[in-house]
Amino acid sequence: MSIEGRHVVILSGGISHEREVSLRSGRRVADALTQAGARVTVREPDETLLPWLQEAEYDVVWPVLHGASGENGALYSLLRALGVPYVGSRPTAAKLAWNKATAKALVKRAGFTTPQSIVLPNETFRELGAATVIRAIAQGIDYPAVVKPAEGGSSQGVSFVKTLAEFSRALVTAFTYGETVIIEKQIVGTEVTVGIFDRGNGPEVMPPVEIVPNNGVYDYAARYNAGETTYFAPARLSDETLERIKQVALDSYEAIGLADIARIDFMIDEQGEPWFIEADPIPGMTEMSLVPLGIEAAGLQISDVYADIAEHAADRGPRGQ
Repeated sequence: MSIEGRHVVILSGGISHEREVSLRSGRRVADALTQAGARVTVREPDETLLPWLQEAEYDVVWPVLHGASGENGALYSLLRALGVPYVGSRPTAAKLAWNKATAKALVKRAGFTTPQSIVLPNETFRELGAATVIRAIAQGIDYPAVVKPAEGGSSQGVSFVKTLAEFSRALVTAFTYGETVIIEKQIVGTEVTVGIFDRGNGPEVMPPVEIVPNNGVYDYAARYNAGETTYFAPARLSDETLERIKQVALDSYEAIGLADIARIDFMIDEQGEPWFIEADPIPGMTEMSLVPLGIEAAGLQISDVYADIAEHAADRGPRGQ
């Protein structure tokens, strides 16, 4: 059955730090589905949403909620409990991907490389003393290092640390966005991301997209301000390396248990080895986002792909256990 004439509910906005990005993503998905012939309603996740979902008539819900409110699996659990067909992974898989440390552990267990890291909750610093903990970190992690929230997206709260003196400020910044931080060895090389989606015939892996921010750091401004970053799709790497990245991306996607649509981020070192950084269960879909760039690089029409994803989720119906 075609998506044409079917009713798709887009969920975007919310109250997370990434609200504005979510609104932009929701508009882009809504526009693409409308172009494909779907009837689209865009909704905010507020106190009226769940009663409305129980009463309204629609074919599928597509959450495009960035941040904890959408990506930690809680909303998926509610949609599944209500018997609502939706685009997205099972709740457990979304939660595993949302926590960067857990996702890294799963990918490492699957046999792939991910940077050396330390995961610390805020309580550790309060109980043991920030100064002594920071000195211990400095002995356990090679410089340069990355300090970031264990949960979150859009590079919010991320700092790059080259000396012991820079740790304190980096930790304060990371803890602004969450209660647990990851201190990770920085891999120097080429930053790439890989979009993966499923239209009903199994996961399709898009060409890796290379990210070259003008200021050298792919931060929030570089992600969402036009002209701040140059993208190459496919990435400027050998064919052999590109195929290796795509395979590792697919294996990582499956190791975490993701479904429908996701994004896998890597750093590629000088030897061409892909280092898994994180997975995004609800990737950005704005005009500046990376999954749409990968779809275009594959020679596909975004409206056709989104229509197929929504149609597949609608035909599948409510997710089982």
